[in-house]
Amino acid sequence: MSGSTSTTGTPTRTRSTQHHIMAASTAGLSLSLSKRHPCWWQYSPTWATASSPSLATSATSFATGKLKDAISPERRRNKRYTGRVVQDVINLGSYNYLGFAENTGPCADSAAEVTMKYGVGIASTRQEIGNLDRHEEMEKLVAKFLGVESAMAFGMGFATNSMNIPALAGKGCLILSDELNHASLVLGARLSGSTIRVFKHNNMQSLEKLLKEAIVHGQPRTHRPWKKILIVVEGIYSMEGSIVRLPEVIALKKRYRAYLYLDEAHSIGALGPRGRGVVDYFGLDPCDVDVMMGTFTKSFGAAGGYIAGKRELIEYLRSHSHSAVYATSMSPPVVEQIITSMKCIMGEDGTTIGCDRVRQLAENTVYFRKRLREMGFIIYGNNDSPVVPMMLYMPAKIGAFGREMLKRNIGVVVVGFPATPIIESRARFCISAAHTNDMLDRALSVISEVGDLLQLKYSRHRIQPSLARPVDDNVYEDIDD
Repeated sequence: MSGSTSTTGTPTRTRSTQHHIMAASTAGLSLSLSKRHPCWWQYSPTWATASSPSLATSATSFATGKLKDAISPERRRNKRYTGRVVQDVINLGSYNYLGFAENTGPCADSAAEVTMKYGVGIASTRQEIGNLDRHEEMEKLVAKFLGVESAMAFGMGFATNSMNIPALAGKGCLILSDELNHASLVLGARLSGSTIRVFKHNNMQSLEKLLKEAIVHGQPRTHRPWKKILIVVEGIYSMEGSIVRLPEVIALKKRYRAYLYLDEAHSIGALGPRGRGVVDYFGLDPCDVDVMMGTFTKSFGAAGGYIAGKRELIEYLRSHSHSAVYATSMSPPVVEQIITSMKCIMGEDGTTIGCDRVRQLAENTVYFRKRLREMGFIIYGNNDSPVVPMMLYMPAKIGAFGREMLKRNIGVVVVGFPATPIIESRARFCISAAHTNDMLDRALSVISEVGDLLQLKYSRHRIQPSLARPVDDNVYEDIDD
């Protein structure tokens, strides 16, 4: 996930969904799906006027698309399409990590079948008459997938954080939040009424210092012990490409008897030899994480989110979470997309499709990152993270990079202030298992060409490129921490 502001009222760097606005400043994207390979967009970048572009895209991820030109002369209030369409644009911007966001294949077929049986909407909440057998099957499957006692699902990923954190913490509680946490986590913390303190990104010394101070001093003025201390982190930080140092966070949580809230929006499905997320990646016990949160919008190609953990936690949230009590039930075809894709990852469909895609994503990630470094680009994040931020630095190069890439039929997301510090502008690539070798090589060739054009190869440690792709099935064993 991407996003953060200081939750104490002290402004810090912001990594929120505002980066989509900056993506639009290059070329707003209006997506229209086609029956193609899932990594090609039939998608239309809205060429906007230099003054104010207009964004019309969702983060779905067919690997190519049709980009329709549009202009918005009235500062995005109105949009007019020019009729120009850019064909076969390679999608390097969306979160389709395992390639399940596709309109053909078992997931699409199952969703279509369920639509004919149940319809598209429920028009009621789960607690009234909107609870289907498919909802209960999905939640049992999620709990089994994660290795926990119970789970519950919500129709919106953002609301899974913003509406559930207030149910878990309140006045007299302390929330310790990573400075680069996503906007949904920040909002949920603020809505809870808890005291919020921010620690430096992935810095265990900073976190432990705050924990010690919390134990020693207690609550302000009264100095009473905190009712609860909740540590809030993400699995993969989507603007940095960094992976949480989970073993150390769990060790601190146990030492100081705090609780841990883990947001796996970007890591679930995309990390670990079995695709079970950052807990699987480090080989840890899921029971050591008190609250496991994730979304279905990325690796599963669907919508919504989940909370998982002990049975007592889930039963409490069913009656106390606003998102559970008041929100409309998840759409049946969306539920079926989740069930089918998750069974593929687990191998319960009788095939190795899911396992193959998890392995392919790991190979693609290592290869893409390695080639970018060899070309002389500066990239952030962990070697195993499919989120690959490439530094542009200069604000003037944000729009130029996006436009030059699109001219060469590569769709990218570019990010600048206020989503990043003003001199830390970047392009963010998201790698997918649906990207073929040819697609990645073509994209890398274009990135290198545009990098030379805009003088983006800042690294002093440029290496001669190695064209050999990793072929070892045990790719996880070959990667240094």
